[in-house]
Amino acid sequence: MATYVLIPGAASGPWYWHLLEAELRGRGHDVVAVDLPCDEDSAGLAEYADTVVDAIGDRTGLILVAHSFGGFTAPLVCDRVPVDLLVMLQAQIPATGESPGQWWANTGYEQARREQDERDGRDPDDDTALFHHDTPPALATEAKKHTRTQSATPFMKPWPLAAWPDVPTKFLLSRDDRFFPAEYMRRIVRERLGITPDEMPGDHCPMLGHPMELADHLEAYRPGA
Repeated sequence: MATYVLIPGAASGPWYWHLLEAELRGRGHDVVAVDLPCDEDSAGLAEYADTVVDAIGDRTGLILVAHSFGGFTAPLVCDRVPVDLLVMLQAQIPATGESPGQWWANTGYEQARREQDERDGRDPDDDTALFHHDTPPALATEAKKHTRTQSATPFMKPWPLAAWPDVPTKFLLSRDDRFFPAEYMRRIVRERLGITPDEMPGDHCPMLGHPMELADHLEAYRPGA
């Protein structure tokens, strides 16, 4: 049995993981879907990492799964507790000394998104088409109800680690994502982690649209599987 620790992205929480959590529990694993203090202006990345460590408690056999902005928090946790595997799920990959607020310009995000929007012909005000176009419509509607306020505080300070933690790391790319376009993410993974990402179908939230397939990937990665 493994302990899967699920770290959400910005403005989101444990609800986004509920289908994947059920799938992993059904396969016999412990699951911790972390509730980060994203709407608290007093909380930065250090407090996010504290929250994850507290949620883990004395559990072992840890597999961290970090989604989107959760990619800035998960390595900080790996630097503090023994982790068997880190899985970056369509996640932002930080660089030493770079704040999350700087990440967008440093990675060329604006141009990548502009080119993707042109390909899609997406209405710029249609957030469902941006984040959840491959999510079942009822779930996409429900997701809007679970969107939270995201404080700017954790975006302000530089990412503090001097190097990537010494933990086996996988990157799982959601190839149909319009928010973080696939070719853009492939480049960042190659440049910042020096690996080739694995890929699966899905939009920015594949845990909603493809929970079983996502669980299959995680199980294949699991040490000793």
